[in-house]
Amino acid sequence: MRKILMYPTAAIMFAVASATPAFAQDAKLDTGDTAWMLTSTVLVLLMTIPGLALFYGGMVRKKNVLATVMQSFAITCLMTILWMVAGYSLAFTDGGGMNAWIGSLDKAFFAGIGVDSLSGTIPESVFVTFQMTFAIITPALIAGAFADRMKFSAMLLFLGAWSIVVYAPITHWVWGGGFLGSLGILDFAGGTVVHINAGVAGLVTALVLGKRRGYGTENMAPHNLVLSVIGASLLWVGWFGFNAGSAGAANGTAGMAMVVTQIAAAAAALSWMTVEWLVRGKPSVLGIISGAIGGLVAITPASGYVDPLGALVIGIVGGVACYWGAAKLKVMLGYDDSLDAFGVHGIGGIVGALLTGVFAVEAIGGAPGAIEGNVSQVWTQFIGILATVVWSAVATFVILKVVQMLVGLRVDEESEIEGLDINLHGEVVQ
Repeated sequence: MRKILMYPTAAIMFAVASATPAFAQDAKLDTGDTAWMLTSTVLVLLMTIPGLALFYGGMVRKKNVLATVMQSFAITCLMTILWMVAGYSLAFTDGGGMNAWIGSLDKAFFAGIGVDSLSGTIPESVFVTFQMTFAIITPALIAGAFADRMKFSAMLLFLGAWSIVVYAPITHWVWGGGFLGSLGILDFAGGTVVHINAGVAGLVTALVLGKRRGYGTENMAPHNLVLSVIGASLLWVGWFGFNAGSAGAANGTAGMAMVVTQIAAAAAALSWMTVEWLVRGKPSVLGIISGAIGGLVAITPASGYVDPLGALVIGIVGGVACYWGAAKLKVMLGYDDSLDAFGVHGIGGIVGALLTGVFAVEAIGGAPGAIEGNVSQVWTQFIGILATVVWSAVATFVILKVVQMLVGLRVDEESEIEGLDINLHGEVVQ
């Protein structure tokens, strides 16, 4: 029973995918849990549209704002269909002899999901849609790394393939009965599945595409930080669905996940702001909102396992680490991660996943961390991080190269200079 408690998202599917007939007969719909999960699903969708669309849209130059928000909106539509066609089934069904790595196609096109199908105490249709919102936002995060320079057609092909080849298997590894879940990794709401996965894919994409034209010589400052503040605020609010919703029920775990999420976000915003203030002499708006997002990323894997004090430390460390990733590491290594997808989501996800293994409290999430004497949990977390990094990096690189051969990846020089809005979509912001 403890294993089920340790992996709430997978535990919900356990009731549907692998229950005995007796267990299935005992399953009963809980209207309170269902209401909370419906609400959480809406909150997580809000994170991508309009949250991420505005957050990223405000940070690019004016000539690319429509192309950037279009990416988030189009990704939402594409991932919805792909999740129905195959993604959900590959992530959350029993894959038989291949179950350690991938699920089956038994539930392709949502086969067998009816009004009476349950996933734990909620309708399976609600669980399916909740997980769909995760499958939507993860590839949308990658778009921050290649902003200003990727073809729209290439983006659709790349992220469509990525959702099936990368996102679905890693989701299965952690939450769907795969080898990382069996190993004992603690990832409550997506530190590996969402943030490290997207951050690494973003870094690889930025490296393959190369730097934006004018990078380092032209002014590439955000064109409208007010939009980004609104977007960051929507992301923060939506994150309660992301983390507290991953409890799968309206219970004490959801409540604790909510409070630690709030604490970590605030702590990281303040720590990023403080470091930037000391280093650059002024606290920036872009800095404080980026810090908040970094804290939300860092607490995501830990949100169902740590107490408020642990969340405070994770937030402080996460804010400083993400500042270093965005402001220092990128400069040191010379890559152009346009909107710091790797600096915030990759670095924040890695820090959060490791610190989950340190600060996990058995009385909260059913699994002790290093502070409670289970030092090996940190090693387990590291293995999960390493597996995610390797598969995401290798598969992303291969997909990009295939797409490059098919349609090309990057817009031509004239289109990039003039702007993606007018050249890709025939529209401009006046």
